[in-house]
Amino acid sequence: MDCFTCRNNERIGSLPPRELVAADDHWRIAHAFDSALPGWLILVPRRHVTAIADLTDAEAASLGTWQVRLSRALGAVTGCSKTYLVQFAEKEGFAHVHFHVVPRMPELPEDRRGPRVFAYLGVPQDERVDEQQRDDIAVALRGQLDHVVG
Repeated sequence: MDCFTCRNNERIGSLPPRELVAADDHWRIAHAFDSALPGWLILVPRRHVTAIADLTDAEAASLGTWQVRLSRALGAVTGCSKTYLVQFAEKEGFAHVHFHVVPRMPELPEDRRGPRVFAYLGVPQDERVDEQQRDDIAVALRGQLDHVVG
């Protein structure tokens, strides 16, 4: 199987902070690698699943908790006023269910709000949040997650 997410899930013990913001038995959180928006997180199941309906009851039970905890931590770290939660899993090579947890910054331009925020994803390399900044954000989020009640 050629699944980017599964390949990273198999390397969970050796992933850099940007690919392992946090994890539990069911979920792993990473910073998006192709985003121009600092703090754009990806919440992925630890096992291969391609439809939300195929999540186990245990995966489903912790999903909402992760979404809220990550939203709170992003607020503390990035100063976002809210988060967007989105799930499609349609892009070639990325059919593995994954949830975008996107910080909606107070100063986000009107033409980038709502679904138009995806203009910040899939950007050219020179526009992306670099690896060091993604690692720094991941470490800051870890510190917040230790204090966020789930």
